[in-house]
Amino acid sequence: MPKLRGEAFWRETLRSAHYVVAPMVDQSELAWRLLSRRHGAQLCYTPMLHAQVFLRDANYRRENLYGEACPEDRPLIVQFCANDPEVFVQAALLAQDYCDAIDLNLGCPQMIAKRGHYGAFLQEEWDLLQRMILLANEKLSVPITCKIRVFPDIDKTVKYAQMLEKAGCQLLTVHGRTKEQKGPLAGVASWEHIQAVRKAVNIPVFANGNIQCLSDVEECIRKTGVHGVMSAEGNLHNPALFEGRNPLVWEMAEEYLEIVRKYPCPLSYVRAHLFKLWHHTLQVHQQLREELAKVKTLEGIIDVNRELKLRCQEEIANQKEGEKPKEGLPFFHWICQPYIRPRPKERCRENGDSGTEKGVRGKRALEEEEDGNSELLSKNKQKKKLRNPNKSFDPSLKPKYAKCDQCGNPKGNKCVFNMCRGCCKKRAFKETADCPGHGLLFKTKYEKSLSWQHSQRGIQTPEISQRGDAEVRETAVLKEAGDS
Repeated sequence: MPKLRGEAFWRETLRSAHYVVAPMVDQSELAWRLLSRRHGAQLCYTPMLHAQVFLRDANYRRENLYGEACPEDRPLIVQFCANDPEVFVQAALLAQDYCDAIDLNLGCPQMIAKRGHYGAFLQEEWDLLQRMILLANEKLSVPITCKIRVFPDIDKTVKYAQMLEKAGCQLLTVHGRTKEQKGPLAGVASWEHIQAVRKAVNIPVFANGNIQCLSDVEECIRKTGVHGVMSAEGNLHNPALFEGRNPLVWEMAEEYLEIVRKYPCPLSYVRAHLFKLWHHTLQVHQQLREELAKVKTLEGIIDVNRELKLRCQEEIANQKEGEKPKEGLPFFHWICQPYIRPRPKERCRENGDSGTEKGVRGKRALEEEEDGNSELLSKNKQKKKLRNPNKSFDPSLKPKYAKCDQCGNPKGNKCVFNMCRGCCKKRAFKETADCPGHGLLFKTKYEKSLSWQHSQRGIQTPEISQRGDAEVRETAVLKEAGDS
């Protein structure tokens, strides 16, 4: 049977899916997909899988795709990141019997994607992308799809999409942000770019970006004309988003944890999901945040959820009539609702446009400009600040260390050679010397060995004694090197 293409593929295989759960690294695992499907999601993607690892590692395949069969988890699209046509296709051939399509990730903007040379960092390499999609379209029994980010220029974005369609892409997901728009500099996704792509291609298009509730989904479809809408952050904070409901956080957590019992996944995935679900509540009950971070078992996480539920129910019981949500939230913190990422200060924008690379300064510049404002710190630094409020990231306040005479690394304060430990060890070994500051005792151990050797051998001829001394020295030096 020939594989379906374009509109027919979307209508028949994907069942005209409008509500789509995005591929999210370590976050769109089977248990979360099933929870989302129960609450309105019509199509799900796997987490982004690394094609090279998938190809060589049987355990990776089993953990991410070859696990227990689950008929409810369809339609399903498997997403790979790759930069080699042969590797991509070989990995896809191993996955195609377990899904309805294979997606090529061209949208990941993270530093790991830059180092690995995949995701959005391939968007300028059109010849390579054409070869990858052409080969996949030729070899695979299921359709090939792509998820992209936009260029600042709409015309270039349209040509990019048309190139992918011509190469054989059967469905295109367009995230309306550039690869520079991420983290605190994400800004607003451009639906104008998505609308232009939808009008320019003849294959189905999904939109991604600015989706926090069901009304956003409906507005996006109306404004852009896309076939479906994909959600990532919105879905993580409210898995009932596509139902148009805002349930209680502990109810969603309880349901998810029950699914995890049946379809286990790493505890780190579970913990990450609950940090998202409970985001607003954990700002109020910070002790529970610490407990969730420390707990080592699924049962322990269930206990923390039970405690969170009791505390919130107590708050509800003590609630005064007419009381309104705090911190500017649309609902009380125990209700699933969007999390709006804080933006950099207006004065940090050069041209007043937070949506383009011209509208913001570089992330590193923002971090260094003002240490006291957590909005300007990276996510990791914000976490460190939360653990230690007195921590400073101001480079001028960092202690100054004296440098090693040899290599420039910080030297040991008590080193007799004014060197770091590595350089000191080499010199002490070469000269059979001691450095008490670094705990290196080549000379002392050599002399002790020599003394012991003499006591054992008694009086010897000078020649034999000299040879024996050399052997003892070598033995002592080698032993010290091994101990160090």
